[in-house]
Amino acid sequence: MMDFILEAWVSSSIEAAKLGWMLGKGQRWQPGEKLKLLFAGYNGTRNMGSDVRVSEMLRQIRHILGAERVEFSVMTQNFQRTRGYFESAKQVHLPDIFPPFLADEVPKHDGVVACEGSMFKSKFANALTTMMIGSLGIAAAQNKLSVGYGAEAGQMDPLIAKMCGRYCRNSLVITRNEESRTVLRELGVPTELGTDTAWTFEPHPAEYGRKALREVGWDGRAPVLVVCPINPFEWPVRASVAKFALHGLAGAYKDSHYRSVYFHNSGPEADRALEHYLTAIANAVRAFRQQRNVFVILVATERLDARPARRISEKLDGVPVLTSDDYNMYELVSTLRACHMMVSSRYHGIVTSMPALVPSAGITMDERIRNLMRERGHDHLLMNVDDPDLEPRLLAAMDKLCHEGESIAGAIGKTVVKNLKVMARMGVYIEEEVQRRYPEFPTRRGEWSWEDYLPPMGAELRGLMEAYG
Repeated sequence: MMDFILEAWVSSSIEAAKLGWMLGKGQRWQPGEKLKLLFAGYNGTRNMGSDVRVSEMLRQIRHILGAERVEFSVMTQNFQRTRGYFESAKQVHLPDIFPPFLADEVPKHDGVVACEGSMFKSKFANALTTMMIGSLGIAAAQNKLSVGYGAEAGQMDPLIAKMCGRYCRNSLVITRNEESRTVLRELGVPTELGTDTAWTFEPHPAEYGRKALREVGWDGRAPVLVVCPINPFEWPVRASVAKFALHGLAGAYKDSHYRSVYFHNSGPEADRALEHYLTAIANAVRAFRQQRNVFVILVATERLDARPARRISEKLDGVPVLTSDDYNMYELVSTLRACHMMVSSRYHGIVTSMPALVPSAGITMDERIRNLMRERGHDHLLMNVDDPDLEPRLLAAMDKLCHEGESIAGAIGKTVVKNLKVMARMGVYIEEEVQRRYPEFPTRRGEWSWEDYLPPMGAELRGLMEAYG
């Protein structure tokens, strides 16, 4: 019921914005002004992947449009957790009950760039997808720039799907894969093919990562295996006034409470599935350690991942756990790239380690890691979170990371460069969309190479471009 209320509320806000615009309310960008863009996303929760993605969108789009011609704002749910992020962009607070905020904030800008990777899905939270649709829909209703950047679309509940088709048909959604394009095309939403935007992220230098590993016990010689677990069975998050009332009055649903009126999926079945997942990972890693001299760390790239990471650590007699609460995105990615092998249920754990050619295997809960592994040609390194035989399959995959590490790294290098080129094409798309919405906006003149549509890159990425380009 609460999800329905949010969806109806946001729909009415879009309709009101459209009516107001038709009646002359609001202002359109004028030549000589800075183009004000609002980046709408899931930031401020110390989700490393979300923060890295947005950081690179800002860098790329600022580079293409010209820093002197734009003014960027980024949504955050917690200023403390995004302090030092997003360069010169202004940060604006996104409240838990967001419809009034969208109705007030979006019209202050000349357009919206929606940032969330899982943009159009009911898998995680209908509220999040509703917020993405609302941000894009209000901007489109006012004939402003309305772009989903690096998005994925999957199964949506019927009402959410109907909202997406109705209110995003005047937006442009640049997806991470063809599967997402298919979903959106069936709803009448314009799309182009793109990729994730984390490929160009520049963390702290490699020495920082090696230092962080030594500080948690690495001897500097043994190969480092990093495991990035999640709780795949606590999704979706749903709003519930009834649970919120019982939580406040009697402390009920304490373990599944996310925040405000939002609660994780929970129950005996979810608990059993999680225990199987955690035990399978712990047993496979224990067996792998008995076969090889490896140093194991667990990394929680999202604050919520600290709980499953610590449970696996307990099963392995206390291996180190590094969390995004304690390390910022520059530190965490540097540490991931200093490792020698990875097993991850976090998509961006894999993506951000790939520029360092770290051989990785994936344990997936949805299509994101599956699509990436297939793109790399590494189906044999892919498992599902609920596989009955997850333990032996994971042990076999880690063995392959050792024996086939060189060939795996080569395929990873080719995939990184391929995605850099696709990300450059995304830059062309957004430049063209700005020109379509605002023909008077001054864009770059002359001929440009594909590299010119990427943000400035460091030596590591330039080396990959030379080796695999």
